[in-house]
Amino acid sequence: MGFTFEVVKPGIDEKAIRYSDPAELVIALGKAKAAALLAGPRAEDFRNKKAFLLTADQVVVCGSTILEKPESADEARQFIARYAVVPPRTVGSCVITDPLSGEQFCAVDEASVIFEPIPAETVTALIEEGEIFYCAGGLMVEHPLVQPHIVRMDGAMDSIMGLCKATVLRLLAEAVACRANDGRETA
Repeated sequence: MGFTFEVVKPGIDEKAIRYSDPAELVIALGKAKAAALLAGPRAEDFRNKKAFLLTADQVVVCGSTILEKPESADEARQFIARYAVVPPRTVGSCVITDPLSGEQFCAVDEASVIFEPIPAETVTALIEEGEIFYCAGGLMVEHPLVQPHIVRMDGAMDSIMGLCKATVLRLLAEAVACRANDGRETA
């Protein structure tokens, strides 16, 4: 997107934050990550650089069940098997935080994927690769083994993958405009 950025891990216990509503959950997680970064050793650095913090989170919802990262091969198999029966929906947050003022700009993006059944051998190959254990719901629409089994996606690919670029740009524009209106320099 043409931005200079740095990845900093906030080190929060995501499992300690629970909400039954997926949108509330991902916003709370995004805000908790920003709070941890602003309370951490790099906080002054963020303020000195006049940078904005972008934090986010995503869950997959299948029916009324929130699916996070699978914790075992069996759980990954269960998640993926459900996708042909109950289409998964991604719910992701984007939180832009201005470290100078503490103001936050938040949004939630949702998208869904309609799958045909994914063969057991494909699921086994995905599990053996191991990347699905780092994805909410083990959902990897961008993976070449998964793509042939996608019937339709409702929503942007980047939103399904975890972070909608259009939402990031919109919230950054709001944050920059707010900082400018308050008379503070922009990054």
